Amino acid sequence: MLFSHFQMISSRFNLRQVSGAVSVAAALILSAPALAVCPDDAAIDAYLVDFAKLQVSKGFGNDISLADAECAKNKLGKKLPLYLGKLVGYKAGFTNPALQKRFGVDGPKWGYMYNRNMIDMIAVLPADFGARPLYEADLVVEVKDARLADAKTPLEALNYLEAVVPFIELPDLMLEGQFSGTNMIATNVAFRGGVLGMELPIVKTQAFLDAMANMTVIMVDENDNNKELGRGKGSALMDNPINAAMWLARELKKDGITLKKGDLLSLGGFFPPQPTKSGMKVRLQYVGLPGDPALTVEFN
Repeated sequence: MLFSHFQMISSRFNLRQVSGAVSVAAALILSAPALAVCPDDAAIDAYLVDFAKLQVSKGFGNDISLADAECAKNKLGKKLPLYLGKLVGYKAGFTNPALQKRFGVDGPKWGYMYNRNMIDMIAVLPADFGARPLYEADLVVEVKDARLADAKTPLEALNYLEAVVPFIELPDLMLEGQFSGTNMIATNVAFRGGVLGMELPIVKTQAFLDAMANMTVIMVDENDNNKELGRGKGSALMDNPINAAMWLARELKKDGITLKKGDLLSLGGFFPPQPTKSGMKVRLQYVGLPGDPALTVEFN
């Protein structure tokens, strides 16, 4: 149910040589950095218990390395379909420099997306759909051709995309206390679901590309006299959201993933996500795209 309440080559040494060798070895051990350790299956399963119960988790530790975080994410990626349904695409995280700074990461990262909690247009959801639920102004593109990963320019990339889709991501920062960006990466960049708007067909022109960069993304609370919740430019995502799509396609290809027709790519937040509150009706609009498309989600 949607958002239901609802892891030694031997040698001969005299005693003095042996003693000296042991002292040197001990010094090396003490000075060496800790070896990287990918979270084991028990740690992955423990996290998934928290995920399923919508409860705050310690995740995989704030000192986890980036390599181990990526390893944990990929292990989760194989098990999350049991909780979130079929793989439907991929999300780019930290494409906005402000979010990179906030979470202390050195550039964009990616995660998996699944279809069970991807819902359409005018949605009404419980405000507590996650342990630490948030809403975020985002944008999705639908893939037409895997050659997106080889596009040399944003204008060329438009040939390999089918549509732009308004998107309010509903992430769950379910980690306890203050947490690192790498711990967030390890937990699949906080993906839980989102609200999809009406598809806007790609127009393969420079004017459409310019509109993507120049649009103003505005989020308001309709139930609070249209109080503005956030505002940003399309250029907040790597100067143009299509650049974010190209980056994501290339990274996936480097990691051995070939995109297919119909895959969805979430391109990142135009401004920082915010916590949900009961009684809100969040409206997101993309002013400057053809028709100024919008979508809403209400939290009860």
